[in-house]
Amino acid sequence: MKKFRDKLKKYAELTEVGEIARRYFVMNAFDGALTTLGIIIGFFLAGASTSDDVRILVITVLATALAMGISGIWGAYLAERAERKRELQQLERSMMTDLSDSVIARATRFAVILSAVVDGISPALAAVVGILPFFFGLAGGDFVVLFYISIGMNLGILFLLGMFLGRVSKENVLIMGIKVILAGVVVTVILFIVNLIAM
Repeated sequence: MKKFRDKLKKYAELTEVGEIARRYFVMNAFDGALTTLGIIIGFFLAGASTSDDVRILVITVLATALAMGISGIWGAYLAERAERKRELQQLERSMMTDLSDSVIARATRFAVILSAVVDGISPALAAVVGILPFFFGLAGGDFVVLFYISIGMNLGILFLLGMFLGRVSKENVLIMGIKVILAGVVVTVILFIVNLIAM
């Protein structure tokens, strides 16, 4: 097992996939959390209040999470594969040798798969975590309470992503958390304003 982990670590170092995967994770988890936030607020403003409404909300977010996940995996795999293949071909031309069965080629395949998995899982995971309170509401519950708890969880996800970015960039983690959470606040305010105008 240790040998396998060491091999994967070597592949990651050769391809520098760690930085790419980290960017994919933050960007797409951010998308997942904001999308979920928008759906939840939309349901709330539309007057959702029954257990049937909660069920529809959960199905809507899960379907969206599935679509984002498949889109992320598929798109990232094709894009990363094309880019990595081009880089490998350039290296083969400069070295005038076939690298298809080399450590570099295997590391490249690892980087493509890891990038695709992270790109797909991160938005789906953020979306599912953001509606966890509503799973309890499927058996009945106060929609307004579930709404506020879920809003708090989504804003919490955004704040944690900001703190993670702050740690990576060696900036103030609290300030970065606030910067990212502001996106969620902006979405919330805009949706409430649009609702007031439409009334």
